[in-house]
Amino acid sequence: MATKRCPSCGQTYTDDAINFCLNDGELLSYLADDAPQTILSNDRPTTFADDSEPTVFLNNPRVTNQTNWPESAPTAIWQGGQQNFPQQQFGNYPVNVSPNQTLAIVSLCLGLGSMTIGWCCSMGLLLSPAALITGFIALSMIKKDPNANQGRGLAIAGIVAGAVYLALYLLLILLYGAMALLPLVV
Repeated sequence: MATKRCPSCGQTYTDDAINFCLNDGELLSYLADDAPQTILSNDRPTTFADDSEPTVFLNNPRVTNQTNWPESAPTAIWQGGQQNFPQQQFGNYPVNVSPNQTLAIVSLCLGLGSMTIGWCCSMGLLLSPAALITGFIALSMIKKDPNANQGRGLAIAGIVAGAVYLALYLLLILLYGAMALLPLVV
C-alpha cells in the first residue's frame, strides 16, 4: 500500500483508491518512499502531446451566512393591502373541443382493411360488417349532434368500402359456383 499525503492540510491516506483529500479536495501526492515505480526508457519522451496547462484556481466563492441576515417583514401590499380592490371572478378556461370523428375513422379503417387484407383467409367477412356497423352508428351520431360529431365523409367511405368487399366476395362465390357447375351442364 502506498501512502498519500495532502499538501494543504497534511492528512495522510493509505487507501490507493483515494486521489483527493477528503477534507479540502486537494490532489494527494505520494510520499517519496511509497511512490509507484515507473520505468522510463530513453527513446520515449517524458512529455506528452496532450499535456495541457495546469488548472488555474480562481478566488474562493463568497460565503454567506443565512442565519445572520436581518429579518424583514413582507411588504404591506401582500399582507392584505388589496382589500380595496373588488375580487375578480374567474370562469372556466375557454377550451376549443374538436368534434369527435372516432367512429367514422374506425369505419374507414375497417373498410380499407377489408378491401386490402380481407382477402387473406376471408378475414374481410369480419372486417366489412364491422365497417358497415360503425359507419352507420357514426352517421346517426352525426345526424343527432353535428357540432359534437363530424366525419360524415369518412363514415360513408367506410360503409362503401365494406359494402364493395361484400359485393365482390359474393360475386366471387357465385363465379366459383358457376364454374363448378359448368362441367356438369356440358
